[in-house]
Amino acid sequence: MTYKAGRGEEARTGAAGGSGGSAERALWRQRDFGIFWVAQTLSVLGDSFALIALPLLVLQATGSLARMGLLTAVGGAASVLAAVFAGALVDRVDRRRLLIACDLVRMVLYGLIPLVWLFGPRIWLLYTVLPLCEAVGMLFAVGYVTVVRGLVGTGQLVEANGRLNATAAAAGVLGPLCAGLVAAWSGPATAVAADAASFAVSAACMCFVRLRERAGADERPKDTSLWQDLRTGVSFLVRHPVLRSLTILLFVFSFLTLGLTDLVIYHLKHDLGHGDGTVGTVMGAGALGVIAGSLLVAPVRRRLGFGPTWIASVAVCGVAFAGLGWVRDVPAVAVLSAAFLGCGGMAGTCSMSQRQEVTPEHLLGRVTSAFWTLQYAAAPVGAATLTWAAERQGTAPVGAVAGGACVLVAMAALLTPIRRS
Repeated sequence: MTYKAGRGEEARTGAAGGSGGSAERALWRQRDFGIFWVAQTLSVLGDSFALIALPLLVLQATGSLARMGLLTAVGGAASVLAAVFAGALVDRVDRRRLLIACDLVRMVLYGLIPLVWLFGPRIWLLYTVLPLCEAVGMLFAVGYVTVVRGLVGTGQLVEANGRLNATAAAAGVLGPLCAGLVAAWSGPATAVAADAASFAVSAACMCFVRLRERAGADERPKDTSLWQDLRTGVSFLVRHPVLRSLTILLFVFSFLTLGLTDLVIYHLKHDLGHGDGTVGTVMGAGALGVIAGSLLVAPVRRRLGFGPTWIASVAVCGVAFAGLGWVRDVPAVAVLSAAFLGCGGMAGTCSMSQRQEVTPEHLLGRVTSAFWTLQYAAAPVGAATLTWAAERQGTAPVGAVAGGACVLVAMAALLTPIRRS
């Protein structure tokens, strides 16, 4: 759940990060960006309910961390499959209407869960609904990336992405906290109902957003196959040295970290013996880290550059992940979660902005689709493996190994063009 999440060569990277005070004021004055901002914040608020509620539903019904990880893996696999064709569709259709349709579909699908749960737990429904919602969510995420540039242009992308992530994280502070309290009071299924309602509000807001005319409209794909579209996106990534390196390293990083939320929930409930309310509180505290990271990413990147900012963020993520399973106090778990999520948000905003700015408008959907397909191709297997190993060996050693590997990813980046960008 996320999640979501470019310049011409490295020489243009610095310019993209420095829009300064006047650009910041301009963002606040842009009506369409403001409505889009509100819509996405509300959507994330609801999504953060499902982020907590769905694993809790599985754990409540089965008591198994491995089953939680399997649900995450199934959802992740659906995202990867959807990413194959998402870019081609986004580059062909009206993007605003596509986003509205995605919100409405997820509203209906998530709304089924609390209705069916009235008659008792149906785990099979989660394994049906979540993959569909994750597939639609990937389609939405690819469209979302292209729409942001259509709203603000390239010069304000880092600031716009940072503000979207910061307010989404602010909603994420309230969302997990409320989800945990609602789950403790009336059950996780009720929290899923809040997620469904948020998509309805988001769709209504998107009806009032106007996008700029798309450049390169005559270059949209017409008669190409999905395979050709994916190859077009992959070809662009391979030719660009920074994006090529990012894709390879994020492939490994995603494999290692997709199951992190399940690991934290299991650690709090199974290892430390706390309830759903504590889970929501820790996740809410973790979202504070995302707010801090999202607000800091633009000034830090202006000072340090893309490469050092991304590498340092990934390294801190690894250190925090390595310590999560060892700490026994809830405040310490919350601090490490905040560090991981905050630095992960900084790294994600940097990489997304890099990709948005360097990619031609008519290719943006296909390049984003190819990037996410390759990045998350092995992540579902990683989530299932991580949770399976943690259930048998314990969260501490598994978290330490995965976190150490994340640090190695950051060190490997020092040997790539990312370091010089």
